[in-house]
Amino acid sequence: MNRLLFPALPLCLIFASLVSADDLTPQQTALRLSGMFGDRMVFQRETDAPVWGKTDPGATVSVTPSWSNETYQTNAGSDGKWRTKIQTPKAGGPFQVHVTNGKETVQLKDVLVGEVWICSGQSNMQWKMRGFGLDHFKEDVVKANYPQIRFCDVPQILALKGLDEVQGKWTTCSPESVLNFSAVGYFFGSRLHQELDVPIGLISTNWGGSSAEAWVSPEVLKKEFPEFDEWFASNAKTANDVGVTFRRGKKTPIGLNQRNPSVLYNSMIRPLIPFSFRGVIWYQGESNVKQPKQYRTLFPALIRDWRTRWGAGDFPFYFVQIAPFAYQQEPISAAFLREAQMMTLSESNTGMVVTMDIGNPTNIHPKQKKPVGQRLADLALAREYGRKDVVDSGPLFERHEVDGATVRLFFENVGGGLATQNGAPPSHFAIAGADRKFVAATAVINGDTIEVRSDSVAQPVAVRYAFGSGDTPNLANKEGLPASSFRTDDWPIQ
Repeated sequence: MNRLLFPALPLCLIFASLVSADDLTPQQTALRLSGMFGDRMVFQRETDAPVWGKTDPGATVSVTPSWSNETYQTNAGSDGKWRTKIQTPKAGGPFQVHVTNGKETVQLKDVLVGEVWICSGQSNMQWKMRGFGLDHFKEDVVKANYPQIRFCDVPQILALKGLDEVQGKWTTCSPESVLNFSAVGYFFGSRLHQELDVPIGLISTNWGGSSAEAWVSPEVLKKEFPEFDEWFASNAKTANDVGVTFRRGKKTPIGLNQRNPSVLYNSMIRPLIPFSFRGVIWYQGESNVKQPKQYRTLFPALIRDWRTRWGAGDFPFYFVQIAPFAYQQEPISAAFLREAQMMTLSESNTGMVVTMDIGNPTNIHPKQKKPVGQRLADLALAREYGRKDVVDSGPLFERHEVDGATVRLFFENVGGGLATQNGAPPSHFAIAGADRKFVAATAVINGDTIEVRSDSVAQPVAVRYAFGSGDTPNLANKEGLPASSFRTDDWPIQ
């Protein structure tokens, strides 16, 4: 990348073939930007933001943002691909960005600079504001007049091989447009916007029913997860026979879907790289509930994979623990998947939102998306934006001690102290002796600890909390943030 300073030139000289990004198609011009760049977009503030695209091989491409007099130049390779980086200012806008190859110019209009977050996962992240009927979020929709919040939807595409390009679309937040955006993403972004008073860009790349392995690169899966080898072998044959890319709603080969390894990384993550952003919010796990042991390594591998591919350090990765739901056909408790998610907090710069209090045992898509988005925003405010006054987590189990017939539990993140959300004694505790047979137990809050016992177990060795798939317990801190389900034992999953 070369950074050059040029005096301002008359528009008639440098923009001889001016094209708005909204009107751009490959047939109209040899100069193209990645589909992540468009009118109404948001650049991450105060960073060297990559900008890239294609043009004639060897052509010199100049990028000039209106927030400075600086022009950034680069030369396209023999394949026509070009990339440069532009230095972004403090939050603000609207701006324009002009890109030219000397013959043609593309103009990005109504561009903002602020905080950009990727919103990804499966259906509970994908679920749109209109998805629960307009009455559920009616007041929020009416108030959603935030011209400095911008949404970018990434098309839902399955790909058997890695794609270089995807066509995103940026829209401005309004009561009309918000209906088509992720409810969790919107409530996250609107809280950040109100608290930080800066433009917010939200990139929505998600697919209902998708598995975690669908979002991991083939390179990582082939290296670290041999259980997917057979699928990759058959995948190669399918790609040769019927093609590599399938848009949602179009006919696909039998068996190909959003749960297959790498098919969403290839098409809905890889083409975004190296777009500059602040962090990721993630809501997924329901599709992997049958493989909690695998998820212990698969989910951390996904996080490390994305960070490695972007090469932008350990950016924030905040995720939602799956909510209570009674999986009728699944003998393995969903609590083991929640446990795997909690174990992922050992990865650097991660945070987890607990939803034990806002799930629905009879609906895998609970309606209460607003507290989910706001809790994710609190994680960001406290950990990324330095808000010392924000409590961002409920109690997390730390350790236990056995004292006769009583087991004492210790917690992190107790905030103002342990409490229950309904004022009743802590519920959904079970206790077991050496026979590993759990029975219901009574629990009492004692300072920042909980004492658990049962008259049926004279010599306890283990305690579990909210370990039924659909359990909706009441333990929280005084700030009202719920505790995660947990267990003190490490007995095999069954």
